[in-house]
Amino acid sequence: MTAARTISFTLNGLPVTADVKPHHNLVELLQNQFSLTGARETCGQGLCGCCTVIVNGKAVSGCLYLASFVEGAEVVTVESLDTPQKLHPVQEAFVETSAFQCGYCTPGFVLMTTQLLEQHPDPDDDQIKHYLTGNLCRCATYPQVIEAVKLAARKRKAG
Repeated sequence: MTAARTISFTLNGLPVTADVKPHHNLVELLQNQFSLTGARETCGQGLCGCCTVIVNGKAVSGCLYLASFVEGAEVVTVESLDTPQKLHPVQEAFVETSAFQCGYCTPGFVLMTTQLLEQHPDPDDDQIKHYLTGNLCRCATYPQVIEAVKLAARKRKAG
């Protein structure tokens, strides 16, 4: 049996520690030790975007990213975006444009949209499509996702 080791990192702005085995991925760590279920392992190959997590400012596929790699890192999940009183503007935009059906892919799209708008505050359709190309929606809500991104950009401008 492979022994676990203790790692320390920042999770959604808070310092945390966790015991991880060498073969555990980031999704397993988030779900099993922190009860964070926004990142979901779906394809297990890093192709669908459902397991998206931000590590040190970059989007990673949590299903492929070994949990031990977050030692000393800053990890941000979709759960960090809203507060009990208010949704994040990107989450609001997804709700207002019905940019989801089953909702399974939505956390990955929301995180990627948040990161996109930080880099490109007013993206055009081509920038949106290119940036979100790694996120798949089996319900095919892509037109609504593009509208959600544009609405979120307007909400951010309005403050």
